[in-house]
Amino acid sequence: MALELKTSIKIEATPQQVWQQLLDFESYPVWNPFITEISVNASEGGKLSIFAGGMKFKPSVLVYEEPREFKWLGSLLFKGIFDGAHRFLLEKDSNGNTILHHSEQFQGILVPVFKKKLLEETKANFKKMNEALKNRVEQNILIS
Repeated sequence: MALELKTSIKIEATPQQVWQQLLDFESYPVWNPFITEISVNASEGGKLSIFAGGMKFKPSVLVYEEPREFKWLGSLLFKGIFDGAHRFLLEKDSNGNTILHHSEQFQGILVPVFKKKLLEETKANFKKMNEALKNRVEQNILIS
């Protein structure tokens, strides 16, 4: 079974400005209510160590395309049980601002077991993270 969560938010900043904050992993504990810890190895093919939503996992980076897309794939125990392809896509709008598309594609035999939690709690956490990133980016622009 597969399930995809999709969220988006407009951020009044350029994709490069959003990217800088999104990939500043050291500052996550300060502002990010969902992903509170993430390692620094974000290169394509690299491994991350992430603590999010009360869980720790070590996904592989699938896409690292500055300042447009950052995507990783994580698995519970081993591939096929419960896999998540987490994606941040930055789209420049006609005014030069950014639309952040924050999504995750879940697959595996345990997806039905976690479906309700994913649709309610996880999606709400994505939205909280989006709002926190928007606030951080827009406040940093005002300060500079």
